[in-house]
Amino acid sequence: MKNKLLLYRLTGNYKPDDMEKRYASIWFPCLLANRKVRQDAALAHTDFVIAAPVHGKMVAKAVSPGAKAKGIRTGMVVADCKTVLPGLEVFKWEENSEHELLKALGEWCIRFSPVVAIDLPDGLIIETAGCTHLWGGEELYLQDIVQKFSRMGYQVRVAIAGTIGTAWGMARFSPSIFIVPPHQEKTALLPLPPAALRLETPVLETLSKLGMHRMDTFINMPGSALRRRFGNHFLQRLHQALGLAPEFIEPLQPTTPYFIHLPCLEPVRTAKAIEIALHQLLEEICQRLKKEEMGIRACVFTTHRIDGKQQQLKIGTGRPSVNLQHLMKLFEHKLPTIEPALGIEVFTMEVTRVMPLAPTQDALWHTAVTQDDAKLAELLDRIADRVGPQNIRRYLPDEHYWPERSVRLAVSANDSSPAQWPAGLRPLHLLAKPVLIEVMVLVPDYPPKSFQYQGQLHKVIKADGPERIEQEWWFQQGHYRDYYCIEDETGARYWIFRLGHYDDVHQPQWFIHGFFA
Repeated sequence: MKNKLLLYRLTGNYKPDDMEKRYASIWFPCLLANRKVRQDAALAHTDFVIAAPVHGKMVAKAVSPGAKAKGIRTGMVVADCKTVLPGLEVFKWEENSEHELLKALGEWCIRFSPVVAIDLPDGLIIETAGCTHLWGGEELYLQDIVQKFSRMGYQVRVAIAGTIGTAWGMARFSPSIFIVPPHQEKTALLPLPPAALRLETPVLETLSKLGMHRMDTFINMPGSALRRRFGNHFLQRLHQALGLAPEFIEPLQPTTPYFIHLPCLEPVRTAKAIEIALHQLLEEICQRLKKEEMGIRACVFTTHRIDGKQQQLKIGTGRPSVNLQHLMKLFEHKLPTIEPALGIEVFTMEVTRVMPLAPTQDALWHTAVTQDDAKLAELLDRIADRVGPQNIRRYLPDEHYWPERSVRLAVSANDSSPAQWPAGLRPLHLLAKPVLIEVMVLVPDYPPKSFQYQGQLHKVIKADGPERIEQEWWFQQGHYRDYYCIEDETGARYWIFRLGHYDDVHQPQWFIHGFFA
């Protein structure tokens, strides 16, 4: 299958039940060879093998697609390969290279399913139940897998079935069938060779001598006869492929990059011991992060008790931090909530979010600006840890004329804006949407003598303005605003504006937009 996926269904269209077990087998026919080409693009049109010493002879462990097309196969002695193809290049095989590569590819495949397992020496197994509908069905699901690996430079063959054994065999030996409908595993296996059952070489040789080159020659034979002739492992593999015997996979767990644990020689029950464990874990993780020039934005401290129960303490910071004392203070008021009960036997620390530390530079003169910024950020962290980060907001100027659009919420402590705050007077409390009010104006283009807001009449004693703010034509067309700062008889000050101007046709509207005190 060259960059194209041919799909064929044994029966008509169907929609598998998401609760049914479905497995996808991904086979890499040229796993190590494809990676070699990814590492060195000049080898794309070169015939080569990757060889390892076996019993004193160099044996091909991986073969490039070009060499495979010319008769070179894995397992051949390199000297024989050179006889067939004199210009063949030979590269040294690295131990565990298949496992390491499949592990990396498997963790990348977690985007397709949370359950991914390595299938040595050249494949992966994915549990697809409940996932394929996100792609619009199993056919589109497989197409996406093939296309993504093709763009990465890997040749793959894939198949989906209700059992791991059937999916494995279909991916490697079926010429055209790649999706097996539920409960049709036996029908799909009939034309395949016995090698599709993952059998040992001696058993395959025996089957070949007996003329059993397809599964339909023995699949309906009694199990007792098959066991006597070929052994228990043969029957187990057959039953696993047919779904008559269970088969389990060991899913890959993506490694947590910043995760450490601290086991205890004896169960811990005192508050002081818990504090010491927390300090030790934080100190270790901070030292590692400092070397990598990274800082903590969020972390979780977990205690594992003897009775199996876990307790977690979570903290977050506004900017990346490796300040041990500051992080300890964030945990400080939460430590009393931990109940050791019969004792804690393991402590763990997981940093769930990291960010690069802001670069610092030593000043030629003594200055406290950088220190003050860091202290302010740490103060905000301590406040947010008690009242909640959602209750602390910071606003920045935005490049808009309309006052309600001229500010935006900062997304982090390091967020900044190239815009400048307006030079004119602005209220302490700005309404998100101006409120229409009734006013009495003696002379056009003058501030009002009184206005009515929320059913109460306010008499204007003082007024300052106007400050004209034009409409932003790229948003919408409309009138300008003339803003006034006014004070009523009680001393309260308001920010009001007139929308438009007085003429023979239009009567402008007045709005209140903010409060100064």
